[in-house]
Amino acid sequence: MSRPDVPVAVFVGQPNSGKSTLFNALAGHKAETSNFPGTTFTHTHSNVNDAGRLLTIVDLPGTYSLCPSDPYEQVPLVHLFAEKPDIVVNVIDASILSRSLEFTLELVELGYPLVVVLNMIDLAESKGVTIDPAALEALLGVPVIPTIATYGRGVKQLLDATFDVLARDAKPAPPCWSGDVEDKVRELESLIPEDYPILGNRRFTAVKLLESVHMACDGLLGEVAPDLKKNVERIRRDMEAHRGVPAYEIISAERHHLALKFFEQSSRVERGRRLTWDKKVDGILMHPFFGYVIMAGVFLAFFLVIFKIGTPLEELVLGPLGSLREILKQNFGVGPVFVVLDGLIQGFGGGLGIVLPYFIPLLFLMSLLEDLGYLSRAGFLLDTFMHRLGLHGKSVSLFLLGFGCNVPAIMATRILESRRDRILTTLLIPFIPCAARTTIILALVAYYLGPFWALGFYAVNLVIVALLGWILSRFFKGASPGLILEIPSLKIPRLRNIWRKTWLQLYSFIRFAWPILIGGSIVLSILHALGADRHINTVLSPLVSGALGLPDELGVTLIFGFLRKELSLIMMLQALGVEFQDVLTVLSREQVLVFSVFISFFIPCLSTVAVIWKEIGRLYAFLSAALNITVAVLLSLLVRLLI
Repeated sequence: MSRPDVPVAVFVGQPNSGKSTLFNALAGHKAETSNFPGTTFTHTHSNVNDAGRLLTIVDLPGTYSLCPSDPYEQVPLVHLFAEKPDIVVNVIDASILSRSLEFTLELVELGYPLVVVLNMIDLAESKGVTIDPAALEALLGVPVIPTIATYGRGVKQLLDATFDVLARDAKPAPPCWSGDVEDKVRELESLIPEDYPILGNRRFTAVKLLESVHMACDGLLGEVAPDLKKNVERIRRDMEAHRGVPAYEIISAERHHLALKFFEQSSRVERGRRLTWDKKVDGILMHPFFGYVIMAGVFLAFFLVIFKIGTPLEELVLGPLGSLREILKQNFGVGPVFVVLDGLIQGFGGGLGIVLPYFIPLLFLMSLLEDLGYLSRAGFLLDTFMHRLGLHGKSVSLFLLGFGCNVPAIMATRILESRRDRILTTLLIPFIPCAARTTIILALVAYYLGPFWALGFYAVNLVIVALLGWILSRFFKGASPGLILEIPSLKIPRLRNIWRKTWLQLYSFIRFAWPILIGGSIVLSILHALGADRHINTVLSPLVSGALGLPDELGVTLIFGFLRKELSLIMMLQALGVEFQDVLTVLSREQVLVFSVFISFFIPCLSTVAVIWKEIGRLYAFLSAALNITVAVLLSLLVRLLI
């Protein structure tokens, strides 16, 4: 948190403008970044010290407007209107300047001290767009700083401009619109009572009153007194009678016209340039036939690479750990000391030797696909398929996020306008194999049955998601609107950024999950030494051995699997009392597959259930758990019967 005497700068901009990348260039790698729209869903704080000058910077989720139609986009509004930062840093994707300037003009209207960042200026130039920052600065009346955030270029200039604006307390003058619109805005501005809550300044508040009739920001404007409400409605009617369209469209058209005008006066576009490399590649990646072939090939290569890297690393680490256990057993016997040490080694070693060899390359390749911009294209290709299931096309991007972790994917369902779509997508996301379940699939199915079995496992998993989506959409009536998905430009990823993001997620796993793995392993070791695990196994025996045909000893692993999915894998080895390489001496290949199916589809982990409870309610959290358990049992029975 910032000190009271340290100024606060908020980073705002449209999704995928590079806000978080610029934030990280200033503060170190603290915010999640990717070439994928909607990555940031919460705000991130950091303190910056530039030669003794202190500044608190805040990275806010992307938004297209200060009066958004999506409820999730209201997070930035709280910081702007309630917390009132000292300065706003508006990050713009310079390659789409004309479209981005509409939001910039809205920030100018707000009247806060403002600095505009032309990020990805190199990408704009590669598209044949040359921008004159000085000309744009003169038009907007605020400093304009060109940057290339991925390389840290322009960061020092940004800090200097920010501190200069703060020192001068420079506030931009509002843009001038057409005479008839300006007259109506000024008229309403004069009619706003002195005690009415002001957003930014009186002019900005008057504009929001006129345009918010169909927007999500109505609640931010406070209770409108009857007299003021009558005046707002009267002035709206006058504007609409004069122009023939709704008032909010009139104001939007004014911003659009001014944005295009400023773009034309500050930029030069080279005509007749040859098609850039990324456009040529896009023509292939998003081809109506070859696009799907490439997508299948990409994900096939994705899992083969992880398997080829993870398997030898796993064998390399587990061998010495097994020898260490034998040494400890010889020195301490099987007494209490060995029980605790054995649980510690199996928990630590399981995370190090079984989870990380697959987890690290998985994170790295997911980051690579994100930064390349491929995941958005895969989402676009799958949009039509999603609608046939009765789901919103935006659900595709959320499912793709779910392959990393289900928790942020569920939080991201806020981008869906319809509560029906939010509920449907939230209930389906726990069936998407997250990184934890991918680790289990690769460590068990791929290791013992082969990589193509693992790929088939994923194919069946996606079929199950599709079938469940179709069934659930029959119960939740309604139609979903078409997909409006930001397709970012293809970018050549920087290895340094990919490694940073991989480390950030790996650090989160080590800090949060590894203590659970080690603690759970020690607890199971103690329970086993005391014989208490037999009581749990007896209670679960009708399900584990009766229905699934698995050894009773695996019953206790289901309890621990609710905490972290990876824990079930490590607990399996402890419960069976074997090394990883020796699993097939106590389980058949069919039992390995049944166990993998059940654990993968079984009740979501504790974090996932908690976020479902928070996002859509307790009832749906229980429904999600029941749905997963039912599917896990039915699929496991089916696998047992067929194989």
